[in-house]
Formats: sequence, C-alpha cells, structure tokens
Amino acid sequence: MTRVWKWNRPVTVREVLEDLQQERSIAYTTVMTVMDNLHQKGWVRRESEGRAYRYEAVSTRAAYAAALMNEAWSQSDNPAAALVAFFGMMSEEQRQSLSDAVRIVQGPETPAPPPAERTQAPESPSDSAGENPGSAPEDGGR
Repeated sequence: MTRVWKWNRPVTVREVLEDLQQERSIAYTTVMTVMDNLHQKGWVRRESEGRAYRYEAVSTRAAYAAALMNEAWSQSDNPAAALVAFFGMMSEEQRQSLSDAVRIVQGPETPAPPPAERTQAPESPSDSAGENPGSAPEDGGR
C-alpha cells in the first residue's frame, strides 16, 4: 500500500515492481499476487488497461491511520486513560499537529459577546409575566 499511496494515482504492477526492485530483488508474480490480494480485501480498486490492471487506493493513508487509531481506541476498557497514555507518547510536534486538527474540526471560533450584551439579553414573550397575562410567577406565587 505504501507504494500505491506514494504515487497517489492508479499504478500498474510493473510500476510497483520497478520501484521495489530499486531496494531489493522481487519477482513480478509476487507483486502481482500482493496487488490482487489487496484488491480482494477491498484496499485497492482496479481497472483493466489492455492486458494489465491499474490499481488505485480506496482510501488515503491518513484515513487508514485514523481508522487504525479509532479501532485501537475503541478496544480500550478505559478510553480516557488510553488517550492520556497516547498523548503522553507524542512529541511536541505531534501535540501541535493534534491541537491544529482539533481547531480544524471545531471550526472557526465565534467571539463571545461583551459581558454587557450577555446580561441584557431580551426576554422572550413566554418569559415575561407582563406580556403573557395567563402565566404564573416562577416561584409559584410564594
């Protein structure tokens, strides 16, 4: 999958083979078998191109990593403790990335109104006994 994600486009067995052969000796049939296995497992989709196939990742590497983290976290009997332990293992750079990700997920912050505006919120008609003559006082008339 690393090779397929690396190109970020549909690739042939031959392309993967040639890339792998820069590091080690490997047979075409081995790469073809692995690519077919990845297709059977649903990790890649393929389209016929002549006598060969072009393989493309079904999801991104980031989505795969997120799914792995989610699966591991959901297996914990104490998810909060698992997160604390995980965050404790992070480098400062990773913690900053996490902070950035939380900000992205939460969206832009809307500034809080000034204190004067918060305390002088207009009453709704149902909250005002003077505007709704049929309502009882909040304290039950005591």
